[in-house]
Amino acid sequence: MSPDPISLLAGQWLGAASGLLGVLTIAGFALRWGIRFRLVGITSFTVLLCLSCLAFSVSYRPRVVVEGAVGVPVVFDNGGDLVVAAAPADLDPATARASAEQVARNLSGGGRTIPEGLVRVRLRGVDRVAPGLSRPLVLAEATRNFDDGTVSVDGRPAATP
Repeated sequence: MSPDPISLLAGQWLGAASGLLGVLTIAGFALRWGIRFRLVGITSFTVLLCLSCLAFSVSYRPRVVVEGAVGVPVVFDNGGDLVVAAAPADLDPATARASAEQVARNLSGGGRTIPEGLVRVRLRGVDRVAPGLSRPLVLAEATRNFDDGTVSVDGRPAATP
C-alpha cells in the first residue's frame, strides 16, 4: 500500500511549519511576548494537522473498480457476515456479477465479527409481481474471505483485479 502523495506532501509542509512555529513559540517565551500563549495553541494545532495528514496518507486505500461494474448503494450491513446492496431496475446479469464483486472487494474487515472470516454480499433487485406488490430477488452473491483475501462470485472464484 503506497502512501497518498497529496496528504504526504501536505503533512511534510505542515511539519516544516510546525518546526518554524515551535522555534517562534520558544522565542516568544524567551522574549516575554504577549502572544506567546497564542503561539502555543497555533503550534500544537499545526502539529496535530501534520500528524493527521501523515496518518491519513499511510492508511489511505483507494477504492477497487471492477471492469463492467456499476456503483450500487449498500442498504444493509449487519457488521458481521452479511452485506446487501440494492441494484437499479435495469441491471443486466453480467453487470450484476461484477457489481457484487466490486462491493465485496471494497469491504473493510475492521470491526466485523466474522467467526469464519467469510462475508456474503448480496446484490438484490425488486421483482414486480403485480401492481403494488413486489418481492426481493437476489441477482448475484459474492463471498469475501478476509482470512486469505479471496473473492468468489456465485460460487466461482473471481479474477484478481
